[in-house]
Amino acid sequence: MKLLYKILKQDPTTRQGVVMTTSAVGIIVNVLLASIKVAIGVLANSIAVISEGINNATDSLSSVITMVGAKLSNKRPTKKHPFGYGRIEYITSLVIAGLIIATAVELLKSSIKLIIEPEDLTVNTLTLIIIAASALVKLWLAWFTIKKGRQVNSGILVAMGTDSRNDCIVSAVTIVSALIFIIFHLSVDAYAGIITSLFIFKAGFDILKDTLANLLGQPVEKETADELYKIIRSTPGVLNAADMILHNYGPDRYSGSVNIEMDHQMTVEQLYATIHKLQLDIMHQKGITMVFGIYAVDRDHSEIKQMRHQIAQYVRGKEHIISYHALYLEPQTNLIYVDLVVDYDLKDWDGLRTDFTEYMHNLYPDNKIELTIETEYV
Repeated sequence: MKLLYKILKQDPTTRQGVVMTTSAVGIIVNVLLASIKVAIGVLANSIAVISEGINNATDSLSSVITMVGAKLSNKRPTKKHPFGYGRIEYITSLVIAGLIIATAVELLKSSIKLIIEPEDLTVNTLTLIIIAASALVKLWLAWFTIKKGRQVNSGILVAMGTDSRNDCIVSAVTIVSALIFIIFHLSVDAYAGIITSLFIFKAGFDILKDTLANLLGQPVEKETADELYKIIRSTPGVLNAADMILHNYGPDRYSGSVNIEMDHQMTVEQLYATIHKLQLDIMHQKGITMVFGIYAVDRDHSEIKQMRHQIAQYVRGKEHIISYHALYLEPQTNLIYVDLVVDYDLKDWDGLRTDFTEYMHNLYPDNKIELTIETEYV
């Protein structure tokens, strides 16, 4: 109890504070439900109610796992793990997803066994009342936990809330099956259990799929990328920005890189001042460590202006090209550098390279073309 008290006293404005206090609420609610159900079940000699209580006691395990995962993920970086331990949250979500899937499998097995070896269904009014009351409490807990999880982008809280919601579904199916038996004297308990187990399995699989996607690496939210591009492009001296890459080391923990176009006449001192200010602004506003690559651009050069117009015409005529950037003419070698950004539906990169190179050679036969084809990472 002292540990829970310390947890509940954490700063609720911090991400870890939200995760820890929400998990503590889950433990308290499930332990109270388990204690009440087991006590009533023993007094009423009801195995069903005692089983419900034991189920609530095991549900508190998800909250404990969440708290442990949140605590470990917030450890400071070490020499062995210089990017921190944020991805432990994803591993924790995998464990909870596994528990949900295991619950679905056990429910499916018991339901199939009940079809093969039917048993007489015993319905007790007290049991139904307790199950219904418990379902309402768990429904509130599911709503509360999922809401908090989405507020702080915590997959483990969402997974824990989903687990609570699954318990409500099981309870609802149990009540409906019992009412059908009372009214129509028809036992559909086993078949309802099969349907419920499939629903729970899907919920667990969805959590598993989302968590694996985070571990494998997926694009950052568009809103975050747009906000970063806005900060960068609004900085005096920056002409354009592209090729942003953000690496995820846990929820809301990113480091990354981006290429920026700068006026070719800027001095090294001016470049440093601009980039250093940008790094600090992004760190303070978004908590993201950003590294910058630099493209030197001469937008006033008449030949460059013409090239931009001609490349823009080419890009508009191609279905899978999103944009272009990094256009640079090296005066000593007559080498033209340019990057094309394509979507993931383009399969023939070599064909595009050949087509674009021929297009540019027809316009500029004395120049060599250095083309980079790339996709967007955000």
